[in-house]
Amino acid sequence: MQLTKYTHACVRLEDGDRSLVIDPGSFSEVEEALDGVHDVLITHEHADHVDTGALARAVAGDSSLRIWAPAAVTAQLGDLGDHVSTVGPGESFNTAGFEVTTHGGQHALIHTSIPVVANVGFNVDGLVFHPGDSLEVPAIDVETLLVPVHAPWSDVGRVIDFLVGVRPRQAYNVHDGLLNERGRGLVTGHLQRLGARHGVDYRPLDPREQVTL
Repeated sequence: MQLTKYTHACVRLEDGDRSLVIDPGSFSEVEEALDGVHDVLITHEHADHVDTGALARAVAGDSSLRIWAPAAVTAQLGDLGDHVSTVGPGESFNTAGFEVTTHGGQHALIHTSIPVVANVGFNVDGLVFHPGDSLEVPAIDVETLLVPVHAPWSDVGRVIDFLVGVRPRQAYNVHDGLLNERGRGLVTGHLQRLGARHGVDYRPLDPREQVTL
């Protein structure tokens, strides 16, 4: 399977003639990520994870495209009808030939005055886990972890604890669109050094960089 990282939280997975995009949001190269893709997974409703206009255009260009997301997102995409399916935690389904299981359920707390929204983490083909905006350790073995390395609801200590708690074989960065190069370097150093103590190979990817899983 080939993974392409886009800016911030969006990734594209490809395996032969199968393709799947997760979280094509407003901070990412959305049109490029969605070009020719078969299906889409959305973890939650925040704009940096879902661009509803781009999804509508993608569906207009491909009548077979399907989108899987929590209820708050599917409500926003109601005009797309049968192209959209609602998912919650603890489910499994097949999309674009990929076997997907869902985990978590809630977005990380930003502040007590800000309501917590639904957030679904996706494990794809038992090979790669995208947690969305959550640092809840899933009750599964994770081969490849996509780590939300920076957010208003997080700090580097919590990110380290998440990486060590999941303890995948390998890990790559997502949710880094608000970091400058100095911040990325600092976080990368901590995750590589402390992850290695627990057998985790952490490697940062640049936007549009590809890696074979």
